[in-house]
Amino acid sequence: MKIVVLGAGSWGTALAIGAASNAPARHRVTLWARDAAQAASLQAQRVNARYLPGIALPDSLDVCAGTVAAAVAGQDLVIIATPMSGLRELLSRLKTCATPVAWLCKGFEAARAQSFGLLAHEVRAQVAPDLIAGALSGPSFAMEVARGQPTALVAASEHASVRDALVKAFHSAALRVYVNEDVTGVEVGGAVKNVLAIATGLCDGLGLGLNARAALITRGLAEMTRLGVALGARPDTFMGLSGLGDLVLTATGDLSRNRRVGLLLAQGRTLKQAVDSLGHVAEGVYCARTVVQRAALLGVDMPISQGVVALLDGQLKPDAAVAALMGREPTHEQL
Repeated sequence: MKIVVLGAGSWGTALAIGAASNAPARHRVTLWARDAAQAASLQAQRVNARYLPGIALPDSLDVCAGTVAAAVAGQDLVIIATPMSGLRELLSRLKTCATPVAWLCKGFEAARAQSFGLLAHEVRAQVAPDLIAGALSGPSFAMEVARGQPTALVAASEHASVRDALVKAFHSAALRVYVNEDVTGVEVGGAVKNVLAIATGLCDGLGLGLNARAALITRGLAEMTRLGVALGARPDTFMGLSGLGDLVLTATGDLSRNRRVGLLLAQGRTLKQAVDSLGHVAEGVYCARTVVQRAALLGVDMPISQGVVALLDGQLKPDAAVAALMGREPTHEQL
């Protein structure tokens, strides 16, 4: 199988390594980098020192730059491995592509002049409606995937050909790929968990304890589910890999960038200081406002996410954000 991964960041590189190392298949994988100098460095040094230091690129993994059209020509599967901010541009370049396409990005697109922020499949519907596409998501830190540590993902698409291609490309002894037709649910889970991870990092940074962490994760899952169902998702999706699974990982794992943002804010860092210290994108920072805006339009109550936005916007200090959540009126526990 011939696979091209568009985007040479940590997650794109990790999946490219996984596919190229997938014995006995040993797919032929091309990793496309937007920057020609980065591509030349990766090809020569055979390691992505910035994002995955110490992890060698397999011999069956090639690195290229150049045009997107040239990179995808003759491929059996195209993977978009950019942040949400780069998805629209790449989808517009791929709108006539007949090859199955899947994106890895998690989040909502930033609001535009004529629309509120969109999920990835909604962006695809706008700019590339004929594209056969879907999402690959789930609880996964790039470094662990690159090391071949056990991981489970979910391939979500309304098209069986996309789901089948993703399973064939990535399912291996170390990487288990499940399939799901509920693209909306999978994408909502992947987006909202980043926002909730900021809240959980804040909770842990303030030393509020494991009881508080468990409460945030549980009620955060309820928020995520309410929004997803309002957008047309199936409620059971949120008990799966891209719901509960990804939420638990991102909210508690030390490799989580979004959790790290919360930890740093709890220490008194400014948002800019927290983000600048990461060296990578923390999608929860950029999509939190869109999550709350879309929830408001749908009449969905998301108090934890609202608290995160108030914190990020500087309207509340960390301790005040927690006090606001705990001071809400008692209510019936429900999703």
